[in-house]
Amino acid sequence: MRVNSTRPAAVAGTWYPASPGALTRDVDGYVAAVAPDAIPRGRLDAVIAPHAGLMFSGPVGAYAYQAAAIHGPFDAVILVGPSHFVAFDGVALYPSGAFDTPLGPAPIDERLGEELLAASPVIVHARPAAHAREHSLEMQLPFVRRLFPAAAIVPLLMGYQTRETIRGLAEALAKVGQRSRVLLVASTDLSHYFDAPTAEALDRRVLDSVAACDPEGLLHIFEDYPEAERGRFVACGGGPAIAVMLAARARGAQHGRVLKYMHSGQISGDNSGVVGYLAGALGTFSPGGCTVGERAT
Repeated sequence: MRVNSTRPAAVAGTWYPASPGALTRDVDGYVAAVAPDAIPRGRLDAVIAPHAGLMFSGPVGAYAYQAAAIHGPFDAVILVGPSHFVAFDGVALYPSGAFDTPLGPAPIDERLGEELLAASPVIVHARPAAHAREHSLEMQLPFVRRLFPAAAIVPLLMGYQTRETIRGLAEALAKVGQRSRVLLVASTDLSHYFDAPTAEALDRRVLDSVAACDPEGLLHIFEDYPEAERGRFVACGGGPAIAVMLAARARGAQHGRVLKYMHSGQISGDNSGVVGYLAGALGTFSPGGCTVGERAT
């Protein structure tokens, strides 16, 4: 299914600045604030980044993208996020065209998308309409366009986050793009609307799973809750995160790092009902920077 049009930005001007100058200043400021000793050395295959409004998620997401930029360049960025508005089985691919942004359109890597469709025809389907209102991938694009302006993207939304879909997508992601330098990005926020101490305790389980490069452990935590509660108690993009972790490990990643963790109360000052944000990295990292399993905060 070929789409020749450009998907308009859905949340520019509300969740992040619509002005190119203002957005560039914000992204550059968040990246400049990244602590250099939080960035691991070695080979990086995947990152985990949040997708809240930029004033909340930007200070955390910048850690993921600065780590990727140091380990780049990348030919393509595969973005995997949850579908907040449309319910469906499997994974929705935006197959062609581009995603518009204030920093210029992000072109779709059609060849890589076709590889994914061929690798997992039961799980991955061309379904551009599912992307129309979704913010989970769009919130990654200010960093992608600013730090990887030459890279094409592959936008993937996960519908029902079932074990079959998670594992099926992971297997497909592990197979594609073997002749190019591909960055995998999982888009997720962590626990939602608990008081800050409770949120920190809940989120620690996800941080520990990422630091241990343990997607099976995270899947077990995810499935401890009814499907309707997993986004609140664990992560709204838990399925995408687990799939990307599994795929990164299949592509050779041996280590995980938590680069940054914050919650919304640390920005808003309201700790009564917060949302957790994580920047994580998966790869094969040498000594120096963060040690194995260390949580950089």
